[in-house]
Formats: sequence, C-alpha cells, structure tokens
Amino acid sequence: MFLTDSAAYLREYLPRLKTAVDVLRCAKGAEAGKQHTDGDALWWRPHENCNSAGNLLLHLEGNVRQWILHGLGGAADDRGRSAEFSERDGADPWPALEKTARAACRVIDEFPRDRLDEPLEIQGFSTTPLRAIYHVVEHFSWHAGQIVWIAKARGGPEHGIAFYDDAALE
Repeated sequence: MFLTDSAAYLREYLPRLKTAVDVLRCAKGAEAGKQHTDGDALWWRPHENCNSAGNLLLHLEGNVRQWILHGLGGAADDRGRSAEFSERDGADPWPALEKTARAACRVIDEFPRDRLDEPLEIQGFSTTPLRAIYHVVEHFSWHAGQIVWIAKARGGPEHGIAFYDDAALE
C-alpha cells in the first residue's frame, strides 16, 4: 500500500503543478497591466534570496531523479543541485519534471516490497528505500504547494486554481 499510495500522490501532484505552470505562463507581471506570454513569470522572484517557481521545478526534477531514479532505480547520479537554484530565465522546466516524475512512479510501482528496509546511500545520506520514497513524496508536496501559491499570487484574483469542491467538502 505504501508503494502504491506514494506513486499515486506523485501522479496527483503533476496535474496540479501543470495548472500552476500554465497560470504562470500567462500571469500578469509585476508592472501593472503588463501581460506575460513568454514564461518569464515562471522565473519571477520577490527578491534575490528567494526561489522562483522555475527554480523549484528544476529542484524537484533533480531531487526525484537523484533519490528515485538513481537511488532506487540504479540510473546515473548526474545531478547539479546548485544549478537548480542559480537559473534565472532558462528553458521551460516542466517537460523534464513531468518525464522524471512519471519514470519515478514506474520505479516505485515496480520496487520489491521486501527491499524497502535495505540500507543505501543517496546524496551522502544513509537511508532506506522506504525513507527515500517518503522523502521524495513529502519534498514534492512541500514545493508543489509553494509553486501553487506563487501561481495564485502572480495570477491575481482570477487565477482560476482550485483543486477541491469546497461546497461538497462542507
């Protein structure tokens, strides 16, 4: 159940992130009335000591690739973590994140249950596959929430982002 639910959470976060990315692609800029269509709202940051949604997408892709595809799936560990945060106006990071997250879901879906407590090392940390998966799902959720918040703030009052039917939940 842990493996199935972990992959399901990652799959659930993807369309939510895509919604936020789409809002950022057409969000109004910091200057009143300026409409962005070139994706630069994806790289907006309130000041130099904050990350943009684009940086967070790059960071999520690197984290998932390192912890799941490498750590559990045996792929090469070629992550450049500092580059995830130094990018300022790069190419759209969404396609790589979507591809990596879907590949990670397949690794998790196929991971042998009897190996969840095996010791391993990822990014210099002693861990287990269970902890690595838990880390990635929690980490993904954390940054997905940040990206959605940025999209809502940058999209303005008409951002259109809603994931739940609030009336039905009452």
